[in-house]
Amino acid sequence: MSVQRERDEPIYYGDPAVTGGVSVFVDGFDDLFSYEGDDLGLNYTPECSVFRLWAPTSQEAQLVLYDSWQGEASAVMPMTRDIGGTWILTLKGDLEGKFYTYRVWIEDKWNEAVDPYARAVGVNGDRGAILDLRKTDPSRWTEDKPPLHDPVDAVIYELHLRDVSIHPASGIRQKGGFAGFAESGTRGPGGIPTGLDHIAGLGVTHVQLLPLSDYATESVDETKLGEPHYNWGYDPKNYNVPDGSYATDPFVPGVRIKELKRLIQTLHDRGLRVVMDVVYNHVYDGYRANFTKLVPGYYLRYKADGTLSNGSGCGNDCATERKMMSRFIADSVLYWAREYHIDGFRFDLMGLIDIGTMTEIRQRLDELDPSILTIGEGWVMDTELAPERRANQHNSSRMPRIGQFNDGFRDAVKGSIFLHDRKGFISGGSGSESGVRAGIAGGIAYGPGIGQFAQEPQQCVNYVECHDNHTLWDKLLLSTEGSGDEERRSMHRLASAMVLTSQGIPLLHAGQEFMRTKHGVENSYNSPVEINWLDWERCAERQDDVAYIQKLIALRRQHPAFRLRSAGEIRASLVFEQSPGGTVAFTLRNHAGGDSASHIYVVYKASKEETPLTLPKLGDWEPLFGGEGIVLLDKEQLIARGIGMTVLAVK
Repeated sequence: MSVQRERDEPIYYGDPAVTGGVSVFVDGFDDLFSYEGDDLGLNYTPECSVFRLWAPTSQEAQLVLYDSWQGEASAVMPMTRDIGGTWILTLKGDLEGKFYTYRVWIEDKWNEAVDPYARAVGVNGDRGAILDLRKTDPSRWTEDKPPLHDPVDAVIYELHLRDVSIHPASGIRQKGGFAGFAESGTRGPGGIPTGLDHIAGLGVTHVQLLPLSDYATESVDETKLGEPHYNWGYDPKNYNVPDGSYATDPFVPGVRIKELKRLIQTLHDRGLRVVMDVVYNHVYDGYRANFTKLVPGYYLRYKADGTLSNGSGCGNDCATERKMMSRFIADSVLYWAREYHIDGFRFDLMGLIDIGTMTEIRQRLDELDPSILTIGEGWVMDTELAPERRANQHNSSRMPRIGQFNDGFRDAVKGSIFLHDRKGFISGGSGSESGVRAGIAGGIAYGPGIGQFAQEPQQCVNYVECHDNHTLWDKLLLSTEGSGDEERRSMHRLASAMVLTSQGIPLLHAGQEFMRTKHGVENSYNSPVEINWLDWERCAERQDDVAYIQKLIALRRQHPAFRLRSAGEIRASLVFEQSPGGTVAFTLRNHAGGDSASHIYVVYKASKEETPLTLPKLGDWEPLFGGEGIVLLDKEQLIARGIGMTVLAVK
């Protein structure tokens, strides 16, 4: 069977006539040809190098050695067929500094590809690189990490590496990559802290970095880094190697590895854990991917008519349900966790991945370090996989300890991301209170009319903006015609306050603290840096707003009532109070666990008018946060003014 490419070249996948007599689609293929060993890829020592490739449908396999990242091969050596569909070759001597690829004989021709398990590559990732990984460890490289007792204690800050340093006023010397983010003591306009100092000063616990692994040359050409370039990096090419565009020298394979490790160690030393955005749901090009060249038809999903499944919208979906694809993903995640000390993983389009793969990843991470976070986009998407097997929100009950982004809360707070003029709770939209309450409860089945996908709060990631879609500020500009910027500022602050005082795991987008704008660009994945950079001049102008976020994070971290560990605790402690339209009020009652307040009252107010509210009879209420927006009339009544959040407490 063949799939016709746009390039008019037929790609055969699993036709017995051209793949050594076996089809990847026959029943029992995985049972016959899967490999159980832990030595796939290159295992290097100065004494010898052992190469093991999984390519069961190839009739021959070769190792190709090169002296540099470009130029002709220096040697081509046959590999020997071995167990479990693998090919193996052992070469004596020290090969450090060499580059390599594999060639397999399929369809009466040689396909050449990079080792999917490659841990180092040359510039633009077209050849694997042979090096001693221990030489890439920084001088200070410890196993110690900032403490994290429970996933709901996390406050995640999502960031693109290039964004943080590339602005002319960032004060960062090495702009655009790993080294720049690791700089400390950087200052911007008016002497404000920038980069790492700014982020650490917010009080967040985790920095979530957009894709770090090597991505397609068509997105960013590493040989032309002096020219303008930008991409988010959701175009995977080599999964187990950092992208060279973030290195000070992409031509030396070990530099990107060492600089990323040095950055992670620096972040850990500053009290910040690191979440890595990973893209295992699709490859950049389903026809040119290393997977497809080595074992055509196996690693991607196909429809009945032979065309590629495309739930990702990127041209293909990875067949994560197949044993060796699932195995590769789990091995890759564990490799990043071990080799780079990564503290968490955010799975792009997780709803396209199968449940079995995600639960295996969680199980293996628990064996290594239970504090490593796993979160993902559990969107309900169409793909050639049975619905009951997809790792999406509908099936969250089968994926304990895996968090999912709460789009219902996001849209309830600010309005639909797809209907740009649609208002949400903060902008005066009607009918959004139930969605807000569901997010406050951490997405759990709280009670009648209030419930979402989560069984426990650690399965719920609450947010109101991220790298995708309009920033919150730009959304407000589109949906609040007639409002002034000061009113929008109050709405924006309220949205951030709602994220940081709801149950579950809160996530902030970089620049949200100073009301980041991308000047109306909704999908800035390859927009110029001027659209995407963190504008440190804007940050300097909005230091009051930055301070507001700092206080909100401090409030959350100081009061365990905002970080209840279980659905049972939430149902026992959280009470939604009566309040008029345009407001949502709740109390957190009788909370033990070291909270200095025995009861907490929170009101979100989206209307400008003065609003009277009745307080529950739980004691003497005192302002804890946002007290300037209220007038306490007595022990049981208050008047709330303006748009914003107020928090009261009974000590």
